[in-house]
Amino acid sequence: MKKIDLEGLDISAYTETLSNGLEIYMLPYENKNNYFISYATRFGSDVLEFEKNEEITKPPLGIAHFLEHKMFEQEDGVDPFTYFSKSGTDSNASTSFDNTQYICYGTKEFTKNLKYLIRFVSNPYYTEENVEKEKGIIAEEIKMYQDIPDFKLEMELRKSLYKYSARRIDIAGTIKEINKIKKEDLHTCYRNFYVPNNMFLLIVGKFNPEEAIEIIKEELEYRHKEKLPTIVEKEEPEAVYKTSKTLKENIEVPKIAFGIKIPTKKIKMDSLELDLYLNMITTILFGSSSEFRERVRKKKLLNSLYMEWESITNIKTFYIMASSIKPKELIEEIKQELEELSISKTTFERIKKVWIANEVKMIDNIDSTVNNLYDDILKYKKIIPNKIELIRNMKIEKCNKLIEQINWENQSIIRMEKK
Repeated sequence: MKKIDLEGLDISAYTETLSNGLEIYMLPYENKNNYFISYATRFGSDVLEFEKNEEITKPPLGIAHFLEHKMFEQEDGVDPFTYFSKSGTDSNASTSFDNTQYICYGTKEFTKNLKYLIRFVSNPYYTEENVEKEKGIIAEEIKMYQDIPDFKLEMELRKSLYKYSARRIDIAGTIKEINKIKKEDLHTCYRNFYVPNNMFLLIVGKFNPEEAIEIIKEELEYRHKEKLPTIVEKEEPEAVYKTSKTLKENIEVPKIAFGIKIPTKKIKMDSLELDLYLNMITTILFGSSSEFRERVRKKKLLNSLYMEWESITNIKTFYIMASSIKPKELIEEIKQELEELSISKTTFERIKKVWIANEVKMIDNIDSTVNNLYDDILKYKKIIPNKIELIRNMKIEKCNKLIEQINWENQSIIRMEKK
């Protein structure tokens, strides 16, 4: 095992990569009673088409999410949720654009639960009957989300920002597409993407790292490294696909979705550094303590606001989702903030101190730590040991130079109004 001291946090993580390519990341705590285990594959709804051995496969939309559902049906008839609950352990799974993870978290039976989590994810069981049964369940889930205004708003923004990317398609797919899924499709995707060199284990909390490694090796070292497929994708254009759209829905308070698409090919920063600076810019502009928030609250333009960054190949995308009784005025305020974009050194240094304090504070919270580590492993394929130092070394001059490189007018705006 390789020990990684997390600088400024007085705690160490451990990593190991097995000979078959499986990555293991562990952060043990002495002063906690609970633990969290995630067994994940870098396979999500982003995969629309892939090539292996000169053969092209185009699986039905939503197959990664469908596959996640079917993993919980075991040949022995034991329901994993029921198994975990016997020890008071919670379990779940989720599929995103770029990954699928299976998790359990509790305070008891760490050894047994780690073994069981690995085993049930390693042993899929599909029959024509259980695949057909699942189609109806997922169809209802798709319909449910299509009735949620915030979901519809986000999907319309994605369709406006992206022309080709899978990010413009619902992770669950469409009812028409999931009805095409056959058990052979599930086997094909499982064989290609649920392989050791495309997967990782993250364990955080109260456990023994040496014991965990031994269990993982015992359960998984027999599996071989596989040739990974090549993901086939069209290059996403730099410009937004559509600039605006208005929706009419059964809502009381109007909503807006505001997106900015930023090409990254010409920006000379690595992905981690770029993410830090982009997050710094939008935190200063639109964060909870920003002048923008204070101003729009005083003008009674804002009911709620959520923002996030997203990455695909050579593109970073910034989203704002908000509700307002005066959506037109709120949009103008956002545009004005971007047009007059200016960051003072005082504010820049203040946010750096807040971020450093948050890193120190969050390490004591297992849930926050898990989320941070999982995101870093997915984005950068490693645990970042010196994040505090990276934040401390950020420069206002570098930030302002980045601001000048970005076309902040490359925007898509969706309005959702009451019918």
